Parts: sequence; C-alpha cells; structure tokens
Amino acid sequence: MRKILVTGAAGFIGSHLAEELVRRNFGVRAFVHYNSMGSCGWLDSSPREIRDQLEFFSGDIRDPNGVRTAMKGCDAVLHLAALIAIPYSYHSPDTYVETNIRGTLNVLQAARDWDISHVVHTSTSEVYGTAQFVPITEQHPLQGQSPYSASKIGADQLALSFERSFGTPVTVVRPFNTYGPRQSARAVVPTIITQIAAGQRAVKLGSIHPTRDFNFVADTVAGFLAALETRAGIGEVVNIGSGFEISIGEVAQLIAQLMDAKIEIEQDTVRLRPERSEVDRLWASNAKAAKLLGWSPRLGGVEGLRKGLEQTIAWFTKNENLSRYRQNVYTL
Repeated sequence: MRKILVTGAAGFIGSHLAEELVRRNFGVRAFVHYNSMGSCGWLDSSPREIRDQLEFFSGDIRDPNGVRTAMKGCDAVLHLAALIAIPYSYHSPDTYVETNIRGTLNVLQAARDWDISHVVHTSTSEVYGTAQFVPITEQHPLQGQSPYSASKIGADQLALSFERSFGTPVTVVRPFNTYGPRQSARAVVPTIITQIAAGQRAVKLGSIHPTRDFNFVADTVAGFLAALETRAGIGEVVNIGSGFEISIGEVAQLIAQLMDAKIEIEQDTVRLRPERSEVDRLWASNAKAAKLLGWSPRLGGVEGLRKGLEQTIAWFTKNENLSRYRQNVYTL
C-alpha cells in the first residue's frame, strides 16, 4: 500500500481528496493544522469507515521540522495546505508569504531529503490574473493581482525550480474555481446558496460581472489523482478546469432557479476587491490535462454545472450542514 501525505487535508478540497484516496486503497497520512481543540476540520465528519483508516498528523506547514517528521515513511505528497482567502491577504500579506511560500519550501526540502517519489503541488487559476487570451493555457503570463495570487506564483516557481535544480519530481496542478459540499462561505457559490437557504431574497455579493470557470470538487479530486498516478506531468503545470465560462451574476441566477427562488442582487461594497485587483475573466483550457494526465471533467459545460450545483445545494440545505454557516456575516 502506497502511503500518501496530504497537506491541508482538513480543508474543503483536501478532505474530499483524503477520503477518495482511502476509497482507492491508498494509505493516507492527513496533515492537519494543529489546534488546541484537536479538530481535524471536515475530516471530523468523514464516515467512520474512512476516518478509521486515516493517520492524522497535527502540525504547522510553516514549521520545517514538523513537515519533515510528517513526511517520513511516505511515498508521495499531495500539497494543498495554503491560505486562500483573497480579502484576508490584503491586510495580512505576511502570513501568506510564510504559509504559501515558506510552507511550500518546507514541503520541497523534506521531499528532497526523504527522496519522495512524487510531489503534487497545488496552484490556483488566480495566478493568471485577468485573462489576456482565452481559453487560458498554461503558457498564459502570470499576474499577481492580489497578495494571495503573488504568494501562489512564488510557491509555484519554487516547486518548479526544485524539479529543474534537483530533479525533485514535482507536478503543479492548477485548479480553477472549485465548488461543492463543504466549501467555505468566503467562496461565491456557498455565499449565494446559504443566503437563499436562510430565506434572504436580496442576495449580497461583490462584483457580478467577472467570469469564472467552475469545476465540481469531485472533478478536481479526480484531477489530483490523475496527476499522482502518472509521471508524464512531472516538471509541468497542468490546468484543472471545466472549460466553461460563466459570470458570477449568471451563476447566482442559476442557483436561484434551482432553489426555486426569485432574488435581487445587492452589491455589498465590503465584498469588492480593489479595482485593479479584481480578476475579470477566467476560462480554462484543459487540453493539456487531457493529453498528459488523461483527465477531463465529468461535469462540464452548463449542464454539468447545473448537476454539480444541484448536488451542492442538496448538501448545503441539510440543516446539520447549513447550521455551520453564518448567512448574515461576510466571511473573509
């Protein structure tokens, strides 16, 4: 049984990924952020038969000693641990440098020390900034339009530099806007769903004109697993996106339709990014993922988005799940 270290395993994508690895009979060591309550995030809610097969390691990705200890005895690493909230990065950029850049360096150094067979590093579509051409290929210029995206550009380049300098087997997976059950309400899809589910019909959002490429979480997880299982992506950056573009406003109306609600969108100024920091357009080319990894989205296009949103709405509208979210509070 191959043992895989998953950093950021307690989070949205990481928890889905850790669970799927167990289902596929991998050994999984789940690196979760140490806290005094002993919480393992979303993995606390995993089915017992999955949770019992997870090996937990509580630590801090910013600490090289803990990262090195966590990686001992593992065959490969799926590195997802990161700070991802864009608004928070505006006033606390130091934490993004320490977590996203320094944390990635710690993972790479430990992987080199332990001669790890594969490091799959998580990037983000935000590194492209507003699209200069579409669909966005991996050759698109990188633009740091927020401290968050700048920190991820730095982390990506570090990861690639280790492959070029030391032969560390690194694949950079670049997910576009993942959505689905368990996502934080700082993301737009849960923001819309939870407000409507709470009975609000004046839905507060930031800018609604930007377009995004939404990818259902199960498809994103499948992309990570495809990257893990092939050597073809080593030394490469690979987009994981649906290949479909839609505006935030259109997504809000689609969700309202699926929830049988008539809504009005109110622009909430606190949710707006600084003008030159807003990423106006994202639309992925996933041709490279198909060629190198054999991956393509199961839920692509508008019908795929509709099906993914139906599953997401069904999860969020269960009382035990909706109660975890504060619908009237803007979450950074």
